[in-house]
Amino acid sequence: MKKSICIVGLGYIGLPTAVMFANHGHQVHGVDVNESVVDHIRNKRLHIEENGLQERLDQAIDSKAFTVSTTPVKADVFIIAVPSPIKEDKTANLEYIRSASKAIAPFVEKGNLVILESTVPPRTVQDVVIPELIPTGLEIGTDIFVSHSPERVIPGRVFEELVSNDRIIGGVNEESARMTSDLYRSFVKGQMHETDDTTAELVKVMENTYRDVNIALANELAKLSATIGVNVWEAIRLANFHPRVNIHQPGPGVGGHCIAVDPWFLVELNPEIAKIINLSRNTNDGMPAYTVDMLCKILEAKGIDTYDAKVAVLGLAFKGNIDDMRESPSLNIIEEAQKKSLNVIAYDPHIKTNNIEVQTQSLEEALTGAVAAVILTNHDDFKQLDPEKLAGIMQHKIIIDTKQAIDREKWQAAGFEVYVLGDSKNSPL
Repeated sequence: MKKSICIVGLGYIGLPTAVMFANHGHQVHGVDVNESVVDHIRNKRLHIEENGLQERLDQAIDSKAFTVSTTPVKADVFIIAVPSPIKEDKTANLEYIRSASKAIAPFVEKGNLVILESTVPPRTVQDVVIPELIPTGLEIGTDIFVSHSPERVIPGRVFEELVSNDRIIGGVNEESARMTSDLYRSFVKGQMHETDDTTAELVKVMENTYRDVNIALANELAKLSATIGVNVWEAIRLANFHPRVNIHQPGPGVGGHCIAVDPWFLVELNPEIAKIINLSRNTNDGMPAYTVDMLCKILEAKGIDTYDAKVAVLGLAFKGNIDDMRESPSLNIIEEAQKKSLNVIAYDPHIKTNNIEVQTQSLEEALTGAVAAVILTNHDDFKQLDPEKLAGIMQHKIIIDTKQAIDREKWQAAGFEVYVLGDSKNSPL
């Protein structure tokens, strides 16, 4: 059945979700407080990068099934898809959730459904969303219905996973969960798993915490491997042939709006209980400093003065083939390198505007005169680089690959010294 839907938050999750509903028979109104974002979308221009988004946005707007503005409108369904970041003290900043809930309250009417999609600490629906809906005078679960249905997609594959992934549907009561499941069946082919709202909140945070703890294990193994003559990437590959083992890959840190953030929600609940989670977060947050320490030791071992030495950082996005810099460890690595008086210049082919002072839009500018290049993101563009063309512009042909992104033998044949995170070969650690 066709519904009118008002979606608050038109970022990496809200916008794809909005166009999916619009292109599957619903009338959708998108809301964002950023006037520039609204202007971009209204004119069919993207402010984020996602495979397949442009054509879907064009279809949604051209069919007049999707409109946008900075304020909510009356609708059958309200979906909140705003950020839920952490503050400097690693506690959750829920003001975006609170503000969005408060903003829709004057437009909510009897029979409406309110869905929180944002990933949040357990009890956010109960303690933040519902209190902002109380002034409507409508009874929760009888007059209006409320649920939590967290997104479970990854950048670069959002539309594929919106359709195919199972969804967790957490209603404040059974009717809220049923209504939410019915809505998402408009385009979701995965199964709907209905539960209560607080359990659904915990499930999403648990999923990302599992991945964070697993990555922390991989990073510890990488550090150990560098000291005992082992290539951790090969060791992990072989270990994962065990039918009950799935060790993730190490790296220079953990980024993104989920894995680098969500575990802190559980630590905040009770630090004395969440000790493994806390340690894993600190382990992964420590990888940027470890990476810079590795870089400095390599340069010092080669007799290269690190003071004001130019280092090219390749990759600012938190994962390959996207433009998302949220919580990217590359930013922490740049900061740590600057503390060591290194002269850093950064390049990312997917990020078309200079978002930080040391960023350039030219790979050649980044590499010319550099004593070393550090690959921090496994973009396909980096895998396809021709080392023969780059060998002549760097001051020293040193490559540090933290993502096992390049063909080591190919680069060595071009005269480069290649160092891989977690591989003891030539390791300075």
